[in-house]
Amino acid sequence: MADLFRATWVLSYRELLRFFVQRSRLVSSIFMPLVFLAIFGAGFSRIVGNLAPNINFIQFVYPGIIAQTVLQGSIFSGISIVWDREFGFLKEILVAPLGRSGIVFGKVSGNAVISIMQGIILLILSPILGITLTPLIVAELVGIMIILSIALSGLGVLIASRMRSQQGFQMIIQIIIFPLMFISGIFFPVDQVPTWMAVLSKINPVTYGVDAIRRVVLGKELVAITGVPGTSSAIGITIFGHTMTVWQDVLVVLAFGAVLLSLAVFFFSRQE
Repeated sequence: MADLFRATWVLSYRELLRFFVQRSRLVSSIFMPLVFLAIFGAGFSRIVGNLAPNINFIQFVYPGIIAQTVLQGSIFSGISIVWDREFGFLKEILVAPLGRSGIVFGKVSGNAVISIMQGIILLILSPILGITLTPLIVAELVGIMIILSIALSGLGVLIASRMRSQQGFQMIIQIIIFPLMFISGIFFPVDQVPTWMAVLSKINPVTYGVDAIRRVVLGKELVAITGVPGTSSAIGITIFGHTMTVWQDVLVVLAFGAVLLSLAVFFFSRQE
């Protein structure tokens, strides 16, 4: 157990140190979400209009952009494993007296912290968009981002455990990340699209992370619309007539994360 905690701490610290040293990565991680918010939010707001009373398109997209930031930061976490493998550092880690599960947890937790910091930066924009976030709401959002980030970091590590080059990893990640992002309900209500797209969205685990964040962020606005928290034709995921709650969304992401982390540990433990 001591080896597990030591490996987790050492690898987490290394991931954080690498992130802050690479200033280009730091700047791009802040700049890209703002570009998406400006282009998709401001660009389509007049065309789409309000998706619900008191909720304009920018406010609708904003929680999704937070989830997208966590998605991109987390799933790219595996590139550090590929980088370490190419430059021989991974062999040194594998022969060190560190448990391999601890190495996975260290990579995942370090990149999860980075993704959460990026998401928190976006929360600062909420007053500009007319959204009020109380300390309790921020605490709930951080909790959801932690769960979503750990789950998606597990996916990144799982893919990286089978890759041998950074170019190959980035290509596979791009193939995976764009479908996960664009059918997760970031830019459209999941229940107001063609049936085939709705089915794909509802089997996408990122969709439930987006929905949980959106419900927490827009909670007060939804209550003002209907008098009932989390109910609006433009907000929510309906499965077999049942509208998912925030906690049910979180449970789906937790289950997804548990499976991915288990697979990541299993395949990484087979590294030579």
